[in-house]
Amino acid sequence: MIKRFPKLIVANAILFCAIAADAQFGRPKSGLQPMKSAVDLIKKQAPLRVNQALLANISQGDVHVIISLAKQRAYLMVGEEIVVDSPISSGKQGHSSPGGNMHILEKDPNHYSSLYGDFVDSSGRIVRAGVSMHIDAAPSGTHFQGAAMKWFMRLTDEGVGMHVGILPGYPASHGCIRMPSDGAKLFYDHVKVGTPVEVQPAA
Repeated sequence: MIKRFPKLIVANAILFCAIAADAQFGRPKSGLQPMKSAVDLIKKQAPLRVNQALLANISQGDVHVIISLAKQRAYLMVGEEIVVDSPISSGKQGHSSPGGNMHILEKDPNHYSSLYGDFVDSSGRIVRAGVSMHIDAAPSGTHFQGAAMKWFMRLTDEGVGMHVGILPGYPASHGCIRMPSDGAKLFYDHVKVGTPVEVQPAA
């Protein structure tokens, strides 16, 4: 019995440590929140807003556009009043959207990118998606198909423009100003070639 006593102490000590570890690591401490998923960390963008009273009475010659890269919003303006306020997704790091004062250079309702898109086979099946003509070579038996840029409003000679695109909640494009479909259509219908556009920088 005397010889077994130290072993009993050791066994009890191990059991106590196991219980303590379970209390420490098995349950979250008071005041701590569970870790959020990546989706939860993306800032939710406010939806498209339209001032219908103003929209009903404007003409293409009245408007100008302001794009805020910091706020990730585009504004169709008449004077100092906002007619349409739309969420956007501008250029990601390494492909920043250009800032400054510019004009609408071209309007194309069904534009396709000449730089970014997919390699597809003869039946139209995508073989490699999300390619760049700058760096990718077409696999044998495929051809390049440019990404759709519906309701395209060109801002630069290099191909940057406003158009329909995916809005993940942060800057994600190759430089263009992506917009929701209904927002892009409203801007497209109420601007003309020559409409002033001010792109305010992110900083």
